[in-house]
Amino acid sequence: MGLDDCIFCKIIKGEIPSEKLYETEQVIAFKDISPASPHHYLIIPKIHKASLNEFDQEHKLILGEILLAAKEIAVKQGFAESGYRTVINTGKDGGQTVHHLHMHLLAGREHKWPPG
Repeated sequence: MGLDDCIFCKIIKGEIPSEKLYETEQVIAFKDISPASPHHYLIIPKIHKASLNEFDQEHKLILGEILLAAKEIAVKQGFAESGYRTVINTGKDGGQTVHHLHMHLLAGREHKWPPG
């Protein structure tokens, strides 16, 4: 899949509408269109990288910003205290279906372990 075909790149560019919750120069977060929890958001970097495997030391600030975005969203949405789950699927066996790094932020119900 090329950069022009990436659904998340199209969301970043505003070509596909989304319900944005959070945005900085490097990161954007929006509601998942197929939620697996009452609160299900996707947090993505604005740079296109297919998966976590494409990141290295030069990207550590962006990766940190993704994690801090999850915390800030949890506080603003009111579920920081009750808890939430963050998930990054990497590759086919990891369950990744969209090849642009994204972190799922899930909350609003109890999440069991192992996840599946």
